[in-house]
Amino acid sequence: MSDVKPLYELLQLELGKKNIEKTELPNCIAGNLNQVFPMRPYQQKAFQFFLNYWQEAFDGKPRQNHQLLFHMATGSGKTLMMAGLILYLYEQGFRNFLFFVNSKNIINKTRDNFLNAQSGKYLFAEGVSFGDKRVTVREVENFQAANQDDINIVFSTIQGLHMSLNTPRENSLTYDDFASSGESVGDFSRFPTWNSVGFDFYAWS
Repeated sequence: MSDVKPLYELLQLELGKKNIEKTELPNCIAGNLNQVFPMRPYQQKAFQFFLNYWQEAFDGKPRQNHQLLFHMATGSGKTLMMAGLILYLYEQGFRNFLFFVNSKNIINKTRDNFLNAQSGKYLFAEGVSFGDKRVTVREVENFQAANQDDINIVFSTIQGLHMSLNTPRENSLTYDDFASSGESVGDFSRFPTWNSVGFDFYAWS
């Protein structure tokens, strides 16, 4: 049998279960999510594990290009987790986010969750703010012309992303976006068959 432990077990071993459970969610998450959707205990626990992963040093932690996977059941609030992580990562200096899946239907639903303040499933608070700074969550076609004061999101299918990167056209996402998009990009992908959400965070110096 493999001796490789799941990340949550490694964090509990390295940092202690009680210390993780004491972790408070920062206001950038709690204050900027739509209060119509109260956070479920397991979502709070997932955020606590993420915050400890991100903030603490431990053996085996990568120095950059972090790759994480949240394995969550259908209807358990994966999209809310994504919204909260985007908010936290914005405060950490990330501005540009790529969301890609295998289905246009999921993209349309997620657009509504992230961009349509009139939707009953809109996940952000009425005004997203960090201190005195108001921030807009917006969809962009690429990152090169994105406003670096905003939360910029490219939505794409896996097939569309492949075509954009390998058959470049005007205003589409290209490999240059990942070389000139500032210092970092957050990459969010959903795997409906596995009931999972993958998160990759890339940073360049």
